Amino acid sequence: MSVEAARQRGSNFGWSLGMVLRRWHEYVEEALKDLPHGSRGYHILAVVVHEEVPTQGALASRLVIDRSVLTYVIDDLEGAGLIERRLDPRDRRARRIVATERGRQVLAEAERRVAHAEDHVLGGLPEQQRAAFRDAAERAAEAIQEVAPGTDPCAAVTSVLAEPDQPGR
Repeated sequence: MSVEAARQRGSNFGWSLGMVLRRWHEYVEEALKDLPHGSRGYHILAVVVHEEVPTQGALASRLVIDRSVLTYVIDDLEGAGLIERRLDPRDRRARRIVATERGRQVLAEAERRVAHAEDHVLGGLPEQQRAAFRDAAERAAEAIQEVAPGTDPCAAVTSVLAEPDQPGR
């Protein structure tokens, strides 16, 4: 369907994203129920494992999580033996967050479960369209973070999940 045809039909982009996000959140939270803080803990662990080893401040900025909230999540991930805090050798005031071997193993299993949940959420699309949707969503999110680094994705998720289902949508 063309963009113009979608507009004429009354397509609601926000509603579409909200529906995908709601279902993603439901399935992923269930898949990650044994991981401290569910999807939030998962995102932190994924950044720590797959990106440059961040300081707590850089991690808070990357994931747009309030630093005080991040501290509690990191405490719980550390208590579960999934990450550890290390002094930054270049700046002893900063702490680097590093995944433990157990954290890497837990993340690998969590990624498998999240991929399964995502396939379920996007199950109405052919595989090629699923891949294109994931790629476009990731590129859009990265572009938003570059332009508006203060955008809080956790607050966006919370607001979408808090809205009651709208009749007729």
